[in-house]
Amino acid sequence: MSGPLPPLAELRRTAEVFNGFANADTSWLRLISETRSAIDLSQPAHRTILLRWLNSWGCRIRYPREGEPAPFDDGVRIWWETWGSALPAVDLARLTDAGIDTAAKAYADLSGVVVSAGRTRRTLGPTAAAKALYALRPNTIMPWDAAIAAALHGDRDGAAFGRHLRLGREWATAVIAEAGDDGEKIPTLVGRPVSLAKILDEYLYVAFTMGAKGDWGTDSGEWWKNGNRG
Repeated sequence: MSGPLPPLAELRRTAEVFNGFANADTSWLRLISETRSAIDLSQPAHRTILLRWLNSWGCRIRYPREGEPAPFDDGVRIWWETWGSALPAVDLARLTDAGIDTAAKAYADLSGVVVSAGRTRRTLGPTAAAKALYALRPNTIMPWDAAIAAALHGDRDGAAFGRHLRLGREWATAVIAEAGDDGEKIPTLVGRPVSLAKILDEYLYVAFTMGAKGDWGTDSGEWWKNGNRG
């Protein structure tokens, strides 16, 4: 699905919502500080940091008790050995089709990584995989959650995630053209200390996850009209 493009004015309104959340960026800034803006999942400490950050974003991945196996740690380490050097690292607007295909395959593999064993075997899943990829490539990956994926793409497999990134690339290109720069000033113009990929994700979160889809590009959409500002 390709929806109407969100103009800067709509992104600014979304920024007001997110800036109204208490400690909206605390866990992200901590992750950036602890990894020096470069997560390397070959390092055990960085895998622990990623797990803690995912849980701070509502992923609810069980921490292993002392002496128990650590399937998240093992699975993510093995996944990184395959995909770490292959992940695209360009800005979202500059993603090539080949880069999107690679990211979609990496996402599908990461989604299937087992993170807890025993009676209730659980995989990382689509939402946590998208968030983890964003953490690894914050300028490149526009993450999603179940509500966004269902509304825009009707599925959460690798092919759907590829469509999501293509939509993000289209939107990022349009927003950059409207701003009249290369994208570096957009966080300042919008008022959010995050990448354009995340700004677009936050727009979708407000439009879909927080409630009914609003009137794109206006301030009369349901989420805004009903005062859902964080």
